[in-house]
Amino acid sequence: MIPYLAVLITLSGALILDLTLGDPPNPFHPVAWMGHYIDLFWRCRPGIDKAREIQFIYGVSLVLSGVVLFSLPWIILSYMNIPLLWLWSIPLLKVTFAVRSLVIAGNKIRRSLDKADLEEARRLVGRHMVSRRTDGLSAAEIASAAVESLAENITDGITAPLLFFALFGIPGAWAYRFCNTCDSMAGYRDPEHEYQGKFAAWLDMALNWLPARLTGLFIVLAAYLSGEDSRNGWLTMINQHRRTASPNAGWSIAAMAGALGVRLEKAGYYRLEGGNRNPDAQAIKRSIRVVWWTVALVVFITLFIIGVLHGCS
Repeated sequence: MIPYLAVLITLSGALILDLTLGDPPNPFHPVAWMGHYIDLFWRCRPGIDKAREIQFIYGVSLVLSGVVLFSLPWIILSYMNIPLLWLWSIPLLKVTFAVRSLVIAGNKIRRSLDKADLEEARRLVGRHMVSRRTDGLSAAEIASAAVESLAENITDGITAPLLFFALFGIPGAWAYRFCNTCDSMAGYRDPEHEYQGKFAAWLDMALNWLPARLTGLFIVLAAYLSGEDSRNGWLTMINQHRRTASPNAGWSIAAMAGALGVRLEKAGYYRLEGGNRNPDAQAIKRSIRVVWWTVALVVFITLFIIGVLHGCS
């Protein structure tokens, strides 16, 4: 089987697996394994009374050791003459990205808001979408959090892992997923994480630099394809992406705010004004439609990169 066809089948199979079955249970999910490794490594960390350089080096060793641990086996396997290796690659790629679970979570929140069940909507958005406290959020704030998360999670949940797969195969996708997981667990600005999690935060920011900007552009194009306001999405993205603390998150969130013509706000942190209206359950439904089109564009560019690198002959 020619390399291009093998990679194409891997990508297609992983997408079908995700859309039909979704994520495996936690005990069998590699991201959970990564989390256990990070947690174990973190328990042995030097105290915050140690020199900053020691703390930083320990954080670097955490990231680099995890990248090697979770990507080296697939690098070795790729050089071995194993029959039907491309078939085994399908589930290995699938676990690095998630489309179905993201959309399902958004739809659950939308249905709760449609029923005016704010308690359930708060619980769901806190469980599936955001890490901040959700008790006391209004319906508009819940919808805003859901739309923001749907837009932002396209970058690290779909675009980035598929892009790194296209460039570096399964090892690249797994290495990215570990770095992203490490940042989500250790990349915080507080005394406990400031220096030991700094490298993870820096590396995740660097790895997501291009995927974040591509995702913003794809959301703008997806807005056009789905009948939303692509022009406003573009203008809002260009003019307001710097309003978020993260240099990457603002691109996709601002593009979605403009595409839907709504105001997306995280109280005390940022406000992205794609319009004067607050989001509602209908805005979540519209954003999910944009997400699907965005995923289609991400898959298209992934196939294009694979074709260029592997050849179609």
